[in-house]
Amino acid sequence: MTEQPLIEFNHVSKIYKNGTVGLKDINLTIPQGEFLVVVGLSGAGKSTLLRTINRMHDITSGDILIEGQSIIHLQGKKLRQLRRSIGMIFQNFNLVKRSSVQRNVLSGRIGYYGTWRSILGLFSKEDKQKAAHALKRVGLAEKLYTRADQLSGGQQQRVAIARAFMQDPKIILADEPIASLDPLTTESVMNDLKKLNEEFNMTVIVNLHSVPLAQKYADRIIGLRAGELVYDQPIANVTDADLAAIYEQPKVVQLADRVVAS
Repeated sequence: MTEQPLIEFNHVSKIYKNGTVGLKDINLTIPQGEFLVVVGLSGAGKSTLLRTINRMHDITSGDILIEGQSIIHLQGKKLRQLRRSIGMIFQNFNLVKRSSVQRNVLSGRIGYYGTWRSILGLFSKEDKQKAAHALKRVGLAEKLYTRADQLSGGQQQRVAIARAFMQDPKIILADEPIASLDPLTTESVMNDLKKLNEEFNMTVIVNLHSVPLAQKYADRIIGLRAGELVYDQPIANVTDADLAAIYEQPKVVQLADRVVAS
């Protein structure tokens, strides 16, 4: 892992149209090759943070830089190139269930093809070989021609990881990737993400609710609460008490004529 910044958040805020604060004045630097885990209660802003990196969500104010270049105004071809370099793994897998595993994995190469070749599935022999290799990496080589809806949840998530690998990304974003998985499958999926991080120096940013998993896999943990960055420490400095504090709900004190949070 190098110390050169790959991703920089400079005073980033996100306010949704209904007035909900998604992010509040976030300042954050993420180096190349880091395995960063983001923790916090539901609604803390974890998903919003991830989705601003690939511009699935636009920010309200501030700036986001990747490799020193601002991404907040990218459009057209430049935005597609940005998204091509960022693999996204979702909680619900986001596969085309009626398509084969091979076709789902090959969809990770769509950003490298023209529209019609992508629609018609005219992928090169080299990319088909790459898809087979990606599936072998996640232990699913024998599932190449199986329909996605015939796989278990854990297998589907590993297909999603193989699809992200096909993009040759610099960054992997994983939004609660193990939320619906059993403990054994959870470990397999997290191990796959860690391998991509260690073997290919990919920057991996994962949203997790599980404190033990965060402590096991992270190089660094950040904590969000109500859209604010409230914690940022390398794993060597992280304590159980720190993490418990991130998840504490504000205490509500009843006064004579009003209720205040403390």
